[in-house]
Amino acid sequence: MDRLLECLDAAAFLQIWQHFDVDDGSIEGNQIDDFFQHMLEKLGREDVTKDRIRTLRDRFVSAGDAAADGRLQIQELAAMMLPEEENFLLLFRREAPLDNSVEFMRIWRNYDSDSSGYISAVELKGFLQDLFLQHRKSVTPEKLEDYTDSMMKMFDKNKDGRLDLNDLARILALKENFLLKFKMDACSLEDRRRDFEKIFAHYDVSQTGELEGPEVDGFVKDMMELVKPSISGTDLDKFRKALMGHCDINGDGKIQKNELALCLGLKLS
Repeated sequence: MDRLLECLDAAAFLQIWQHFDVDDGSIEGNQIDDFFQHMLEKLGREDVTKDRIRTLRDRFVSAGDAAADGRLQIQELAAMMLPEEENFLLLFRREAPLDNSVEFMRIWRNYDSDSSGYISAVELKGFLQDLFLQHRKSVTPEKLEDYTDSMMKMFDKNKDGRLDLNDLARILALKENFLLKFKMDACSLEDRRRDFEKIFAHYDVSQTGELEGPEVDGFVKDMMELVKPSISGTDLDKFRKALMGHCDINGDGKIQKNELALCLGLKLS
């Protein structure tokens, strides 16, 4: 670790970063020099010169600007500037991005333990603790408390002390909505049937020929986001209830393939 950065921890890094970044997790080229100057001042450096700032810019921007667009992402910069333990919670989302809303909803349901439609700080702490265990990393109760507080500050955009579906999606780096690949109303019947088979297989993670639990949740989430990009947990629960009432013809609490096909106005044979 560079001696310059020995005093920089996750909390200080977050505070410096948020001084410049207000919403999207990145800072633009015209802010980068100001970022490094602010960082040096916060670290108590007395030799805050243009040459020192230019040295830092050359060192980190060339390595961190992976997209070559003159912007720096918080994850890339944290990986280079913070110790492994400190940047872990910023980097884990890049190590294991989710490509299926079913797994995302499984996590959501597990940690929204009171079914409030939100994840509280206590519930987030449980999620982070399990995350550390999963990656075989130990953390003290004090550190876990610090990490929870930092994550809440970073992702609780409306500052209400809890995370909603959209906040958790940012933390877990959920990939693009799978349903965006399809235009069911703009193709032939044969194409629609083929696309439906791909869609059902994507959400039928258990390969049982029916959707249940988080599989239904994942499908509902992606369906809703086609018309409403930002949804809450309570919105999802309302739409899930409506979908089940419309599609679950035999009342078994699941959605069979033929039931979903009928619900979408499609005959499979």
